[in-house]
Amino acid sequence: MVWEMKNGNHIYLNPGDFSLHTMKACTDSVLHFPGGIYQGLTICIDLQETAKNPPELLRDSRIFETILPEKFCQNDSPIFLAGNEQTEPIFSAFYNQPEEWKLCYQKIKTLELLLYLGKAKLTPKQRLSEYQSEQIDIVRKIHEQLTQHIEQRITIEELSRQYLINPTTLKASFKAIYGTSIAAHIKEHRMEEAAKMLRESGMSIAEIAKAVGYDSQSKFTSAFKAFFQCLPTEYRKRHL
Repeated sequence: MVWEMKNGNHIYLNPGDFSLHTMKACTDSVLHFPGGIYQGLTICIDLQETAKNPPELLRDSRIFETILPEKFCQNDSPIFLAGNEQTEPIFSAFYNQPEEWKLCYQKIKTLELLLYLGKAKLTPKQRLSEYQSEQIDIVRKIHEQLTQHIEQRITIEELSRQYLINPTTLKASFKAIYGTSIAAHIKEHRMEEAAKMLRESGMSIAEIAKAVGYDSQSKFTSAFKAFFQCLPTEYRKRHL
């Protein structure tokens, strides 16, 4: 999910990431869904009403009176946080529960999430980065170059020199925008293109390996098997 801020900057939320904000922040921004689909959840809390009548387990926590307003709602500015090993089991439990137990799980996990937010110490590492339009354009041009020339092997250092972008910044921004590392993302493109060639062309395995950037048929075969759980020859036979 891409959150386009009023100042023109963009925040990229990948699976497990989350944001905290007032309703006003929604009116000052635009949401985009690059994949065309979205699965997520929204928890809305009326802080004034909940402060008057909090859930029994949080009655003396002051989460609604002071912690949430002061930690997360200052100046109506949204906060974007990366998911971690503590939040993942909280959010995952909202899904795939038996219908008769779903509401119970949602209530329990909402309380658990609030307790986590109450004790969490916000650090720069936890916050998701904002990306300027110019930076996003550079990363998209790099993505286009890599996917249109998958027969070539281009290093991150070569790309950083070509596009005048710091290698660390390039790796971080690429992963934020496309959800995976450069290597993993391009490997997926290579494998998908190889599978298409196996289905639709009469090219040999060696020719396909070279066409998707492998100088060795054996390396390509190993990579293909790890990705599709079968050899290229087996894949071709299944799709004839």
